[in-house]
Amino acid sequence: MNNFLITFYNIWNAKELRKKIITTLCLLLIYRFGAYIPLPGINPLGISDFLDKLNSGSKGLMQILSSFTGGAFNRASILALGIMPYISASIIIQLMCIIIPSLQRLRRDGESGRKQINLLTRWLTVGICLIQAPVYLISLTKQFIPFSSPSSASAYLIDMNTFYGSSMFWTIGVVILTSGTLFTMWLGDYITDKGIGNGVSLIIMSGIIARLPNAIVKEILNKIKKGYEGLIILFLEILLWLLVILFSIIIIQAVRKIPVQYVSHYKSLEVNSKLIHKKHQYIPLKVTVAGVMPIIFSQAIMLFPLTFSNYIRNTEIKKFFRLFQDVYGVWYNSTIFILVIVFTFFYTAITIPVNQIADDLKRNGGHIPRIKPGKDTAEYIDHVLSKITFPGAVLLAIIAILPSIVFRIGVTQNFSLFYGGTSLLIVVGVIIDISQQINIYLLNYHYDGLMMMKNRIN
Repeated sequence: MNNFLITFYNIWNAKELRKKIITTLCLLLIYRFGAYIPLPGINPLGISDFLDKLNSGSKGLMQILSSFTGGAFNRASILALGIMPYISASIIIQLMCIIIPSLQRLRRDGESGRKQINLLTRWLTVGICLIQAPVYLISLTKQFIPFSSPSSASAYLIDMNTFYGSSMFWTIGVVILTSGTLFTMWLGDYITDKGIGNGVSLIIMSGIIARLPNAIVKEILNKIKKGYEGLIILFLEILLWLLVILFSIIIIQAVRKIPVQYVSHYKSLEVNSKLIHKKHQYIPLKVTVAGVMPIIFSQAIMLFPLTFSNYIRNTEIKKFFRLFQDVYGVWYNSTIFILVIVFTFFYTAITIPVNQIADDLKRNGGHIPRIKPGKDTAEYIDHVLSKITFPGAVLLAIIAILPSIVFRIGVTQNFSLFYGGTSLLIVVGVIIDISQQINIYLLNYHYDGLMMMKNRIN
């Protein structure tokens, strides 16, 4: 407790760091307020939680989507699409940079190339929003608040049966949903520039964390109803949850170090000749270098059965798709497990340029002990990367299906989502990143203070 108070005191005394933290919290608060503003024409009292209209299998999958927007998705909010279109655009552009030579050259152009790639990402985000916004409105009107249901009439503030009312709702809805994503994207960029941490990651984390208190309260109330036995089970669930968090931290921070020796030349002050000096360093290869991306890719693919099953008339195909709609079922989790492993290898292969690393080492006078520079170095790094990627992929796959496992053993649906998957990995990763940035700021602050004190003494 004393260490926490000392750290808080140091953070508050660092003026620049304090300003960044306050700016970040204020912008996140604005985003949270926006998540409660409904679309024009929608009565918030009429659709307080339209996910209840879905079956249990689809509901679990829709809750995963809603967790990234902090509930804005299931409130028909102006920020219902959240930051996900921007993330989808970033993933697409990242993959295109591997395939298209012109984008590869842009990525190597430094700051100017990075700005052009960011511009392309933003335009692609607008295009994705113009596709996802109508799809969301179709789902909203056809599945969640159907016109034919008399009980759902209060969900609208305008007459949707007239051409004027429906056309206005659709036009304004698409424009506002797209604008909401662009506003969220701007908030993320502003947090990154003026606040602390990665803005996009913080926005996603804020949406996930916003659902945690309600999930914990429901879990506690559910176990209290069972008496002493329920309280013991609750204690074991919390203990298991903390162990899973610790396990996730270990996975995220696990690194395989490849030793590297750099040879540099410098002139000695005593002898006017060149001497050789060896500097021992290492290449850090993360065990889960792909991070949360394989799980996001896998869940995005598994959304197709949910999206298109209602539009398929073939009974056999529709029946097959429904097998994958239950996020707690065997078919869904077996497929997710395999997809996460496959995408982990794929994403690692396209994000770690082993040939470029080997060339950079050779150019800068570095080499791995007992390994020849150039091709042999690239093959060695690729071999080590393959050996650590497989256990990392399996561990990621286990984390991806943990929510379904704990749900099967009695944890409530809302709380089970925090036992693994993207929710847990994003929260843990963002908190680790922020803590590291705060420590760097505090080190710089104390170093500057010591230097000023030294100058005054001199």
